[in-house]
Amino acid sequence: MFQHNKITDSDLRIKIKNAEICFGGNQKLKIYGTLKCSSGKRMKRENRVFFSSEINAKQNGFRPCGHCMKSEYLKWKNGLI
Repeated sequence: MFQHNKITDSDLRIKIKNAEICFGGNQKLKIYGTLKCSSGKRMKRENRVFFSSEINAKQNGFRPCGHCMKSEYLKWKNGLI
């Protein structure tokens, strides 16, 4: 897990390009989603964290986003995950 306020923009771009970062999340709400999610793009920098995989996000106690990861969210909501 990488915190956005502790990583430079250039390092962030490199990690995304090298597929070291694939998902973003809100640290306060414990929600993760895709990097293209409109909800994720609106959050404050100090609340944003990044993950290398869905497994990494789930291990840190995050749940799927209801906007960009609808099917995974519905599985989580229904207790299937």
